[in-house]
Amino acid sequence: MSNYILGKKIGMTQIYDESGKLTPVTVIEAGPCPIVAIKDRNIQIGFDEVKEKYLTKPVLGIYKKAGVTPRRMLKEVPRLSGQEYTLGGELKVDMFTFGEKVDVIGVSIGKGFQGGMKRWHWQGGPKTHGSTSHRRVGSIGSSTTPGRVFRGHHMPGHMGNDKVTVFGLKVAKVDSVNNLLAVKGAVPGPKNNYLVIRKTTKHKRQVIKPIIAEQKAEAGKKDAKKQAAAKK
Repeated sequence: MSNYILGKKIGMTQIYDESGKLTPVTVIEAGPCPIVAIKDRNIQIGFDEVKEKYLTKPVLGIYKKAGVTPRRMLKEVPRLSGQEYTLGGELKVDMFTFGEKVDVIGVSIGKGFQGGMKRWHWQGGPKTHGSTSHRRVGSIGSSTTPGRVFRGHHMPGHMGNDKVTVFGLKVAKVDSVNNLLAVKGAVPGPKNNYLVIRKTTKHKRQVIKPIIAEQKAEAGKKDAKKQAAAKK
């Protein structure tokens, strides 16, 4: 019904893949996400049930109009052309398959105000006796040329708490009974962080093994024919 679903980060663990290799994965509670509004190009979906007292009246009215119990997270996502949508219909984790590539969008862990060495991985100044610039910023602009600090210069400041998208994570396991999705690698944010999961928008990353196998088989047949013709 859609390429998007909402979820919550549970944590990281390890599983064995089809080849017996130990693989680090992130477990995500994905869906079910009821459809609470249908628009021309988008639909609104919710996730994670919550009591009415924690929502404002305008947001609460959206759920009451759709006849859906209130959800803590409300997100508007693109709808697929040619698909029919109904209010109250649910998007579930079984929309993903093993081996498929997904993009995960979330907010990174906030680290507060940090210096340049931690924020931008500076090497730092001399560590010898007498140096006064072990971890300092140093020169950021000369007096005559350019006579100013360029915009975007790496400086100390607020670190983290930014919207981050991790592209092309492989789906390692789908548990439709418990609404769990395991993806290979790490995703943004701490535990219990809300996430948006979508089928990857970078189609080159979406490798379909059966198609590749067919292409290799056809290439092998062509090579065999060439070798046979050359022997003749």
